[in-house]
Amino acid sequence: MAHTLQGIVTSDKRDKTITVSITNRETHPLYRKQYSKTRKYTAHDEENTAKVGDKVEIIACRPISRNKTYKLVQILERSRGAIELKDEVKGEDK
Repeated sequence: MAHTLQGIVTSDKRDKTITVSITNRETHPLYRKQYSKTRKYTAHDEENTAKVGDKVEIIACRPISRNKTYKLVQILERSRGAIELKDEVKGEDK
């Protein structure tokens, strides 16, 4: 069984490549405090179907490039849209 991971797409700007962030909660062995650890993986997306905010599943494969060793398996959940803030109208601060 190959190594599979689930995470959120944080970047889709490169051609056929997505960046996936995976967050894990861990407990410190001595202090018993929980903290979150985020790792970023680059994955191969052949059809450029994944967009920012999508929840995806990736699987380990042979190295495709220097940093890409994962492939997109499936999109588990589509993002519901992003909130974009408007820039302030210029000339109002006088």
